[in-house]
Amino acid sequence: MNFLETINQNPIVSSIVYLCLAAFTGIILGKFKFKGIGLGIAGVLFTGLLIGHLGIDLNHDILHFVKEFGLILFVFSIGLEVGPGFRESIKSQGLYLNLLAAAIVILGFATAFTISFFTDIPKSVISGILCGAVTNTPGLGAAQQALSDLGLQAEVANSGTGYAIAYPFGIIGIIITMILVRVIFKISITKESEDYNKKLGEQNQSLESVKISITNPNLFGKKAEFLRKFVDNKIAISRIERNGDFIVPREDTLLEKDDIVYGVTNKPSINDLELLVGKIEISNRKSLNGKLTMKQFIVTNKNITGKTISQIGIYRRYAANITRIHRSGVEIMPSLETTIEFGDTVSVVGETEIIKQIQNEIGNSKNELAHPNVVPIFIGIFLGVILGCIPIFVPGLPSPVKLGLAGGPLIVALYLGHKQRIGKMNFYLTQGANFILREIGIVLFLACVGLSSGANFWNSLINGGYMYMLWGACITFIPIFIVAIISRILGYNYLTICGFIAGSMTDPPALGFANSLTQSQAQSTAYATVYPLVMILRIMTAQIFVFIC
Repeated sequence: MNFLETINQNPIVSSIVYLCLAAFTGIILGKFKFKGIGLGIAGVLFTGLLIGHLGIDLNHDILHFVKEFGLILFVFSIGLEVGPGFRESIKSQGLYLNLLAAAIVILGFATAFTISFFTDIPKSVISGILCGAVTNTPGLGAAQQALSDLGLQAEVANSGTGYAIAYPFGIIGIIITMILVRVIFKISITKESEDYNKKLGEQNQSLESVKISITNPNLFGKKAEFLRKFVDNKIAISRIERNGDFIVPREDTLLEKDDIVYGVTNKPSINDLELLVGKIEISNRKSLNGKLTMKQFIVTNKNITGKTISQIGIYRRYAANITRIHRSGVEIMPSLETTIEFGDTVSVVGETEIIKQIQNEIGNSKNELAHPNVVPIFIGIFLGVILGCIPIFVPGLPSPVKLGLAGGPLIVALYLGHKQRIGKMNFYLTQGANFILREIGIVLFLACVGLSSGANFWNSLINGGYMYMLWGACITFIPIFIVAIISRILGYNYLTICGFIAGSMTDPPALGFANSLTQSQAQSTAYATVYPLVMILRIMTAQIFVFIC
């Protein structure tokens, strides 16, 4: 007992001890499964609630800071991970996913309005229940500001009570919905992951290995440098077959009749190449033996990152060509103006005797790759927090809306993940480092939510709060269950459904649970696709609800 008293005397020590206790016991709890179904990372929330219920004296200012910072780490790492493929995701399915997510927001608003109409619960409490049921803290802040603007400062605390009671099921309800959809449709997680990866591969696999017989007489006698510029953006030249022998063309190599050019192109360029160069055939990607070889190297030399293929000039100084670039799961056909980024994997075809020199120039250092790039992370978070604090004035609303500490960092991270760099600063983060950052963030967030809510949670339920929780459960469950069922009937991948319904509720714990199902980008990509729009809608609808009820 004296030992516990010593711990409790120091608020920092006690916060760290109970945070870690909630974290590791919750992770262990989440690993237990019944018929293949478990709580996953959400187990941390429940152990946090239990520890908070035991009457532990905690400093809530410290917990609030750790909770918000954990949330920032979580959403920022998600943004960096999905940023490179985010634009393509928006193009392929972003519109429909955002429409489905918006439908969830509207249905939730309609459910809360119906409850308010048929019950005598004060609108301050209902507004808090609405925000807690959809786990949206910025929405609660907006609703409380709206109450203050209406002269109802005394009722602001009531909205906080409604929020706290509804919040736990706001998380649990989404997880239950994911489980129910999985059971109802007898979904195999393994098959859904394979189907998603296959579809993603089909979308990204737009490059083809080709060989072109030069039949355009205007190219006979021209230098290889001319051909490279003539068909730039249409093919990445690998080598030339001449009289049964393979050579890597230098800039001054003269083209001859019956030369066969091997390279990599995208499907839309095939017809153009046939008109410009000659007869084209799809060829199999084969390993090279003897004089030529093909190797893949990871770019870790910071002196060449941010420079274009033309500026680096490997093809000018060596009998070698860069034929493909792999970046964050996306395969890129290099042109003269394609920029090389830190962490890219480049395929190089060249003479065997000089391939080692090219490796030294590109880097290919595992130690350099593993070294975390910390400074850009904090710069990105700094910019994200600033963006989240900028007021957005919406006509008809008495107070401006904000993206908040989650929305701002997520949008900045999506941009940085897509751009990869600003000036000489790159924002590359290894998959392992990103995963650790993301897991630490979500564990801290969940532990703090549980510890903060546990003290009053059970008492509130016993003293009539169970009805508030019931109404909150309706606001949580009805919209997402309806839309999830419709989405599955329409043929959406289960992992994508999990991601976008978590995003529609701006719920990182639910995304953490979804991510624990399988190692796939489907959940995070869908979450990030709908999150920005939903965050704005949640903030706006929370204020509108206060004004019209």
